[in-house]
Amino acid sequence: MTLDNILEEIKKAETIVVLCHESPDGDAVASSLSVMHAVAKLGKEADVIIPEYSKVFDFLPGADKILQKGRTNKYDLAISVDCSDLKRLVGGKEYFETAKRTIEIDHHSVNSMFADFNYVDPVAPACCQVLIGMFEYFGIDIDKELGTCLLTGIITDTGGFQYSATTAETFEFTAELLRRGVNVSDIYKRVLNTVTKANFELSKRVMNRLEILENGKVTFTYITKEDEKQVNAEPGDHEGLVEIGRNIEGVEVSVFIRQKEDEEDVYKVSMRSSQYVNVSDVCLMFGGGGHPRAAGTTVKGDVETVKQKVLTELKKVL
Repeated sequence: MTLDNILEEIKKAETIVVLCHESPDGDAVASSLSVMHAVAKLGKEADVIIPEYSKVFDFLPGADKILQKGRTNKYDLAISVDCSDLKRLVGGKEYFETAKRTIEIDHHSVNSMFADFNYVDPVAPACCQVLIGMFEYFGIDIDKELGTCLLTGIITDTGGFQYSATTAETFEFTAELLRRGVNVSDIYKRVLNTVTKANFELSKRVMNRLEILENGKVTFTYITKEDEKQVNAEPGDHEGLVEIGRNIEGVEVSVFIRQKEDEEDVYKVSMRSSQYVNVSDVCLMFGGGGHPRAAGTTVKGDVETVKQKVLTELKKVL
């Protein structure tokens, strides 16, 4: 069984590294730290490498141990969390492909199964929910610190339990973590109800530029590198901006794009849908992917070109 194989690989590895996807969200950061805490309970030490992430997640237990670079480029075991494709894995070439053995833990429905051992549960609304089941199978005690990380991933990836992917198990796990001393309300406030000043300033620009298209079914908006520079934005300050359009009555798909840091003519595209459009399928047309109601990709061109390319695909599914 895959879980038994994963436990065996962890126990025999001397050096372990944990990696997640680029532009990490709460589930990615929290999943990484959760694995670090869990392997420590198995008597092992794991390096968590996340070069850039939002300071919103600095409150997570163990966040001070996150590394920007690995302590070696030849780990015995590399563990990928919350990433569906090796191309999106930060440190994929440096640490994952050079490791002796590799493990992938994920919950995306479209997954390339790129590791030696792949454990993917596409029904789970968050990678952290997948991890809870794994840790229970391993007999790992989920204490307050580990539980805080796990619940942060669940809360962020379910939008505070409001997305349709949320399951009965999600609430059962949350209730159990609450009993173990995890402060649910504090996590909720930190990750969903608190924004940085830069995020607030960017949200004003996003709203000013927002277009309502396709008979009110689609919204489109954007920010540029210059915008981020002017508001002194840090990694993660764009989080949540795509939700602004989806919250408008009658909107099925919200599209938010932002200029890629190192390429003038490439934009990162984030999409959210409300009821029936599978935005993962739309993003797949551009080489991206994600979840049916939340997905992303990159598209080449200026703002108007990217908008027209995305709209062309959206019109086919509206």
